Amino acid sequence: LKPHGHPHGHSHEHSHGPALPPSPRATDIVWMVVLGDGIHNLTDGLAIGAAFSHSLSSGLSTALAVLCHELPHELGDLAVLLRAGTAPRTVLLLNLLSALLSCLGAAAGAAVGQSASHLTPWILTTTAGIFLYVALADMLPEVLRGTEGPGEGTWGRFLLQNAGFLLGSGIMLGIALAEGHIRAWLQP
Repeated sequence: LKPHGHPHGHSHEHSHGPALPPSPRATDIVWMVVLGDGIHNLTDGLAIGAAFSHSLSSGLSTALAVLCHELPHELGDLAVLLRAGTAPRTVLLLNLLSALLSCLGAAAGAAVGQSASHLTPWILTTTAGIFLYVALADMLPEVLRGTEGPGEGTWGRFLLQNAGFLLGSGIMLGIALAEGHIRAWLQP
């Protein structure tokens, strides 16, 4: 029995049988990513809600900062979930459910900010601490670990990582500096 031949000189093998279920390890990874992302989205929502309860300009700048870090974060989660064998529809559903925790967090943050405004700085400080923890405990060791062998692409990798750090720092500085302009622009 010959595989299906194609005019461009190679064959494509595929199965018409049922798909194999993901391994238990892959299932654990999927749940770990989804639960971690849900908690992360909840704290993002708390920060956004508390910032909006403080002022419109603080809320907008916080939402923009969260958007800037959520885009690459969610793309990374998407890649991990797809690589673990999760169906694309399931990935979208899990991300939607996880994102709903952000809305719940925003409502809770706004409620706390309105009823107990003295807690708003604590919510924002705790969220900033969580961001710093994730950056230092998870991302920095990954950056310092080389995926190539010794001497392979180290300068290119070094330059790319530092360009990313500088770009991220510049974006955060720009958002912080623009908050005053946003406040002035929103005031009548």
